[in-house]
Amino acid sequence: MSGILNSLSKLSAGDTVLSVRDIKKTFIEGGQPLHILRGGGFDLHRGEIIALVGPSGSGKSTLLQCVGLLDKPTAGSILLCGVPVHKMDDEARTMMRRRKIGFVYQRHNLLSDFTALENVVLPMLANGVDEQVASGRAMKLLRAANVAHRASHLPGEMSGGEQQRTAVARALANDPEILLADEPTGSLDPQHAESVFELLLNLVRKNKMAMLFVTHDMNLASRADRKITIHEGLVA
Repeated sequence: MSGILNSLSKLSAGDTVLSVRDIKKTFIEGGQPLHILRGGGFDLHRGEIIALVGPSGSGKSTLLQCVGLLDKPTAGSILLCGVPVHKMDDEARTMMRRRKIGFVYQRHNLLSDFTALENVVLPMLANGVDEQVASGRAMKLLRAANVAHRASHLPGEMSGGEQQRTAVARALANDPEILLADEPTGSLDPQHAESVFELLLNLVRKNKMAMLFVTHDMNLASRADRKITIHEGLVA
């Protein structure tokens, strides 16, 4: 598996980063099957931003968990950078996720006992990056996110907007191919929400990444390159 990961070079603009086909996910509740995802799929290309929309409970977060390699689909295929990740074991999926995917959640999920700088450094250390190199890159990311002045602060000493900006910097720590965001501004007031979302768009476009984000806000969805929907479990 390490051979596959080491051979994955940065994709060119327009290349397919993520390909999802006939994806299905079924849970068992009370002994009965609960079909959350029932099929369908999409492609996401490098440099492209896609909004994932649909009613509450339609399976948006479940889809994000599957393509983010945090859960396995019941059926169907997921190719990340051309690699069939749905066939991987847990260890290989973890390695792929660390190297190729960045996550931004509705709440920042920063480690409360670590500073902003340390929160951004840690994902790089997990990938074997030298600590000094990681610290230098982390400061550059915090500057890009306009929170470098909070580098030595704990999350509890920062505003909600600053925490989420730090979370964006952390998501970019390992220079991922794809950024997955689940309601990334849902916990913020309108002013901070706009600021954080604008930051996300600018950084994704500047770094020529791909982004798939979940949102209920159709104003935000309209700023994506295109939208995909989940309706009655079908992704289209």
